[in-house]
Amino acid sequence: MVTFLHTDEGTDESAWAGGGLAVLPELPLGPQELAAMKFLVLVAHPDDETLGAGGLLARLQTLGAEVEVLLFTAGEASHPASTTVSREELTAIRLAEFAAALESLGLKDRWRYHGLPDSGLAEHAEAITRCVSEAAAGLAAPAGRLAIVAPYRADGHGDHEALGAAAASVAADGGYALLEYPIWYWHWAGPGHSDWQSWVRLPLEPGEESLKAQALQEHTSQTRPLSPHPGDEVLLDESFLRHFSRPFETFAWTAPQEFPAGKQDAAGKAPHTSKDARRIFDGVHSREPDPWHYTTSWYERRKRALTLAALPAEHYASGLELGCSIGMLTADLAARCTNLLAVDASGAALEQAAERLAPFPGVAARQLTLPGEWPDGSYDLVVMSEVGYYLAADELDVLLERIRESVVPGAALVLCHWRHPISGWALDGERVHTRARDRLAWPTAGLYRERDFLLETLIAPNASVPAP
Repeated sequence: MVTFLHTDEGTDESAWAGGGLAVLPELPLGPQELAAMKFLVLVAHPDDETLGAGGLLARLQTLGAEVEVLLFTAGEASHPASTTVSREELTAIRLAEFAAALESLGLKDRWRYHGLPDSGLAEHAEAITRCVSEAAAGLAAPAGRLAIVAPYRADGHGDHEALGAAAASVAADGGYALLEYPIWYWHWAGPGHSDWQSWVRLPLEPGEESLKAQALQEHTSQTRPLSPHPGDEVLLDESFLRHFSRPFETFAWTAPQEFPAGKQDAAGKAPHTSKDARRIFDGVHSREPDPWHYTTSWYERRKRALTLAALPAEHYASGLELGCSIGMLTADLAARCTNLLAVDASGAALEQAAERLAPFPGVAARQLTLPGEWPDGSYDLVVMSEVGYYLAADELDVLLERIRESVVPGAALVLCHWRHPISGWALDGERVHTRARDRLAWPTAGLYRERDFLLETLIAPNASVPAP
């Protein structure tokens, strides 16, 4: 564990402001998704909830999301040297402040207090995990996607880390989403520390910033001196509080897993695999010719333009597109490839693709269910857009090995995937890209990530490299 004192000088907010936090990708959950979810918020000490997630809580209340808050200590050990306020008195003060802060955020009477000892949560780890697990299961039932919001498990404070570890364990076992909010990390760490670089931002509306500031004002025992006497000094000074006046909040984000560790879902269903893809997508395309609005959506047109711009070379001799659907991206890729093979599991989608691609010489479309079926040939470009999560994890590994075996040295692999949760399948976009990076161990030529999708280009080595 990191050792620090709250009286240490700490990292100035100006260092963080210039360190790249403002360009972190956004949390991949829009208003409709947040409103449909349920949230279990874990708090070690009064004020943690406002500092780390006050803006998020204000948004959830506005959207009408179901929120339950669990407070584990009263933070009664915050002024151990005080001669004017006893621990019992400070317990009452801080619980009243907590209630007032949550009321400011629109969460009056939406919390429970567990009364564990301040600075002693690590000694109650098993009971905390059991408590969080029961609360999460109760909130998620009978149906609903759940997110646990908790202190960052490597925040440097023993109580935060104990509660964060319990949250991470319960989230992994239950397949719940996890949002970890850092508090003391901003104090002892700096931009050179690597943890934050994989986190996400939640940009705050002005009204959310205002509500967060109002809630923080309720925690007067922490933001102002208890009295002029020694031992009653302010705990959270202005330099520390500046970390929490940003126009965004930052979270370590773990997406929900509908099928954690290969388990069935709550209804006893197993995740879909490639064997289901042909049936599912034939049905989708038979009911509607353009179910994802490829031909009309500005989002889809813009994403295709960015995908084309991400291709490192102007022209390719032999391209392979995995999961071409109705051929919209294929038609754009045709101008960049002498020969291009587009494959998809859905025959219904390929009927449209074949008609759309007929004017392009050198372009062919084939129905293949990947990775069991695979085309012959060698390719200097492989494009996999919105496909990887429609495979089981072991199938994706096989697919990546097929790609490795089928590309020429220096070939480009372009991956583009939706960052939001994917219902009915075991993987999501972030996991697909992480698995591709880890499995192939190819250098990244370009990476673009926004709230909705992730676009990445990997380059095959110029010499043959065995699988790791």
